[in-house]
Amino acid sequence: MADQVEECIFAQRHQIMLQRIQTIWLFLATIALFSLLLFPYIQILNYKGSAMAIKASGVYENIDGRVVQTQPFLLLTIATVILGIIPFIVIFFYRNRKKQITICYLTILAILGYSFWLVKAAKQAADGIVLEADNYGIGLILPSLAILFIILAIRGIRNDEKLIKSADRLR
Repeated sequence: MADQVEECIFAQRHQIMLQRIQTIWLFLATIALFSLLLFPYIQILNYKGSAMAIKASGVYENIDGRVVQTQPFLLLTIATVILGIIPFIVIFFYRNRKKQITICYLTILAILGYSFWLVKAAKQAADGIVLEADNYGIGLILPSLAILFIILAIRGIRNDEKLIKSADRLR
């Protein structure tokens, strides 16, 4: 009987872990990263005078009143999807908080490298056009926002770790 009660408490504790604040932060990080596929991070007028939007999925131009993808970024798109999935997967490692924290830190490093890749792709696509503050789109802040959400998730994971350690000391 005591084993069943302890097992029930253990199951409830882990169910609660899935509902903690870090789950929300990690989910928001996932949304921010996937939003890079929707929102441009650079918007410029090219030499032809047509509007260009650079997203993580490629370069889009306004040609004859239609928005057409003129240059796809296949590897960047794949990297965006992979980076977007990682914080979502980390949610389900709630039983191993040290692993969660480690993966979160690695994800932050990956996002930083990914951000440099985005800048390099934008410079190549802009083809010598000087970028100004007016050219930056909402997609430019999304990687930073994802990093902020992951840092907040790490904070929540650490708080859970402290709570569980203090509960274990009471037993």
